[in-house]
Amino acid sequence: MLTRFTHLFFLVLIISTSYGQNADSLFVRQHYDLAEYRIPMRDGAELFTVIYTPKDKSQKYPILLNRTCYNASGYTDYQISDYPSKYLTRDGYILVFQDVRGRYMSDGTFDNMRPNIPGNNPKNKKDIDESSDTWDTIDWMIQNIKSNNGKVGMYGISYPGHYTAAGMIDAHPALKASSPQAPIADFFFDDFHHQGAYLQSYTAAFAVFGYQKDSLTRKPWYMDKIMRFYDDPEADAYDFYLRMGPLKNITEKYHKDNFFWQQIVDHPNYDEFWKKRSILPHLNDIDHAIMTVGGWFDAEDLYGPLSIYKTVEATSPKAKNTIVMGPWDHGGWAREKGKTTHNHIYFGDSISTFYQREIERKFFAHHLKDQGKNSLPEAYMFDTGSKEWKTFDAWPPKDIEPVNLYFGQNGSLGINEPANENAIFEYVSDPNKPVPYTSQTEGLTFTPRRFMSDDQRAASRRPDVLTFESNVLGADRTIAGEIMAKLKVSMTGTDADFIVKLIDVYPPDHPNYEHNPENIIMGGYQQLVRSEVFRGRFRNSFEKPQPFVPGEISDVNFRLQDVLHTFKKGHRIMIQVHSTWFPYIDRNPQKYVDNIYKADAQDFIKSTISVYGNSSVEIGGSIECCIPEPFQIKSEQRIKN
Repeated sequence: MLTRFTHLFFLVLIISTSYGQNADSLFVRQHYDLAEYRIPMRDGAELFTVIYTPKDKSQKYPILLNRTCYNASGYTDYQISDYPSKYLTRDGYILVFQDVRGRYMSDGTFDNMRPNIPGNNPKNKKDIDESSDTWDTIDWMIQNIKSNNGKVGMYGISYPGHYTAAGMIDAHPALKASSPQAPIADFFFDDFHHQGAYLQSYTAAFAVFGYQKDSLTRKPWYMDKIMRFYDDPEADAYDFYLRMGPLKNITEKYHKDNFFWQQIVDHPNYDEFWKKRSILPHLNDIDHAIMTVGGWFDAEDLYGPLSIYKTVEATSPKAKNTIVMGPWDHGGWAREKGKTTHNHIYFGDSISTFYQREIERKFFAHHLKDQGKNSLPEAYMFDTGSKEWKTFDAWPPKDIEPVNLYFGQNGSLGINEPANENAIFEYVSDPNKPVPYTSQTEGLTFTPRRFMSDDQRAASRRPDVLTFESNVLGADRTIAGEIMAKLKVSMTGTDADFIVKLIDVYPPDHPNYEHNPENIIMGGYQQLVRSEVFRGRFRNSFEKPQPFVPGEISDVNFRLQDVLHTFKKGHRIMIQVHSTWFPYIDRNPQKYVDNIYKADAQDFIKSTISVYGNSSVEIGGSIECCIPEPFQIKSEQRIKN
């Protein structure tokens, strides 16, 4: 039963409306009036909206808007005390929560990452998108909520973070401050995919996003679909998905009636279906304040915040653009646990409280209430190695020396020193015995999170994982910015995935943390710092995949997400390379097939993968060359006018 309740907790976390209800609802009840509205959109649809207005009418207040697909009606009955944070609640804002089109109590049909229509605001009265729905909502509130001061801020975590980013486009003039937090930017590169590889760990999540409701409702209409997975939950997700077999079996057993799953099956490549759902090409000419927030250990949406910040920086010189990245998993800044840990790693005390009080609170107070100075730096970033906040006037930073890591003989890793370019490193990748994504047995979860700082010793001992380790560092070494894996590979098969990991190896005498169980030994711990998967078929184009030619050397260049980490004196730097990462990522058959979602069991074959000694991992500096679109942001675009 404990396992069942553990998994249901993750469900509640995803589908509920807040990250911390009921903590102080009495304060909200005493100081706010509650009302529900159905706000008309330009096409006649009405969106259900919950509005809390301060009882004190002696002054006017800015509006804080949260648009969600996770049930705005869950914010009724004064259950909003920790979302937004208690600091914002006590500072006095008009707090607004709205069901997006097609969800819960709102009219219309739901569309995942609804395509944006450029130039749709404010005059076009027929076509709708998330930007136009935001514009219409703000316009109605400014005209109808008597106590507002004419200024609006938006915020939201995960999918609501995406809706916040969508609201920044062709924005209503009253929108003065937006904070997309863990926002989805492009479903082909974050959330349901990572660089085109399917997150098999997301399989149960389709129940939330792939069914239309039959009528207006305050209850999740898809719970019976979720309980297909969790009514009798599996204790070992690795074994569960391996027994499941190819993805086509998921279609037949669980998702043959799910419209979103069918869309993914029908669009395995980065075609127009996905391109028009990316928010990034539309983030142009934004002229208000933006504070994008993310967590360094966010297994779902790390691509989103980094890409949205960089895109706004490149395209919107008038925007007051800030990025904040802390030592959190998905949405962790909205929850305070006292001691801030991720998995087994301790980072400090009350870090989420610091963010809420000293960063987020001041951001909205300045831009919506004209209080305080605009003192936020361009980049407020947490160093996950030195375990401290650092500030930068640009991100990626320009004043931290780039580092190039080279693969050497006998598992050595050269730092800024090329190794033997003629060396060849081989492993046999077997999709029927894939490398686990975690060192511990983990049950069927909605989305896995702990592995992002997990111990990699179990992986480094496998013969199908290449491991390269530096000498002991004689001094601290800070690495910062973008990471580029530049692999030269060949194989006996015709397709393969490549997982590259950056790892911090602790010294053998490192003390244990008091919060850890006795079986977790920090001496020699191999902490995952950054990792990413790349589906090799997309090495030249995400839109037009290509098989490998057996025995032919090919370049496989791909971006890992950014990093800020100080490797301490006495530690080592490690790189791992392998080709399965299960069941976080689905298995590549390693025999090229046009559509992996339709692959048969016999398509999954062993392949001998060769990685050549002139491969490298580059961190910091300029890594713009050799990257398939849409990752390229030219250097001249990074400079604000």
